[in-house]
Amino acid sequence: MYTKTAVGNLGREEWLRLRKTGIGGSDAGAVCGLNPYSSPMKVYQDKVYGGRQEQDSESVRQGHDLEDYVAQRFMEETGLKVRRSNYMYRSRENPFMIADVDRLVIGEDAGLECKTASAYNADKWKDGEIPLHYILQCVHYMAVTGKRTWYLAVVILGQEFKYHKLVWDDELIGRLVRTERDFWENHVMAGNMPDPDGSEPCSEVLEQYFHTARRDSTIELVGFDEKLARREEILLQIAELEKEQRRIEQEVKLYMKDNERAFSRKYRVSWGNVETARLDAKRIRQEMPEVYRDYAKTSTSRRFQIKAA
Repeated sequence: MYTKTAVGNLGREEWLRLRKTGIGGSDAGAVCGLNPYSSPMKVYQDKVYGGRQEQDSESVRQGHDLEDYVAQRFMEETGLKVRRSNYMYRSRENPFMIADVDRLVIGEDAGLECKTASAYNADKWKDGEIPLHYILQCVHYMAVTGKRTWYLAVVILGQEFKYHKLVWDDELIGRLVRTERDFWENHVMAGNMPDPDGSEPCSEVLEQYFHTARRDSTIELVGFDEKLARREEILLQIAELEKEQRRIEQEVKLYMKDNERAFSRKYRVSWGNVETARLDAKRIRQEMPEVYRDYAKTSTSRRFQIKAA
């Protein structure tokens, strides 16, 4: 059903190169357009060009460091025993699907995915809810390994521990495999970047991929007039909605007067004092140009503007 490669002794660069050879569990939700922190375009960039800088982020580091704790809490809560896998699994039937799993359950045809969440994201786990991209990650692991059950355990930092049991679903797994196959064959292997989806991760990829403009280069804009006209309509709608938003906020402020907080059965409102100190860069540049030159940091980015012809 699968092949496996030992990853316990692999260095980070070797492990990242191995990840580029297929779609992993953490990619599944993004490929399906259901990961708020990634996108199909971002996964494409990772597989074709590499450079997953988020691997070094503090949240990723904490999640990795707390994995043992989450697994321990799972064993305490359920009475089940788990062990590390130390292998990268690859589906024989669908070799573009790979899986680097957190834990396998001893004595049960099951695996375990360990998660941590901040208190700010606790609402995403309330009343038995699970973020969709985490569900698809576990479904992906079942599809690769053939295991009929996957547990998902989460520690909400400073609040609570939860776990969920996900079971094999033929229809869901079939749809996921088809989606991932289409992405791998028609985008990654074909060298065809996925279409934009409006997400922030997609904007980040475009900024990284086309970071610098060729000076004085111009192309004819073909096929975008209707979309840009629609953009103008959207901007007008946004302006009207923002005006309505400000009016509501102004009405609340007028009601609160000089009170710092207000509350009802549904809402808590604060209008407190905030002190902010900012450097006057213009004054420093005028009065102490040497200091400004020593400490000024120059960066290059691209500014996107649209004007009527």
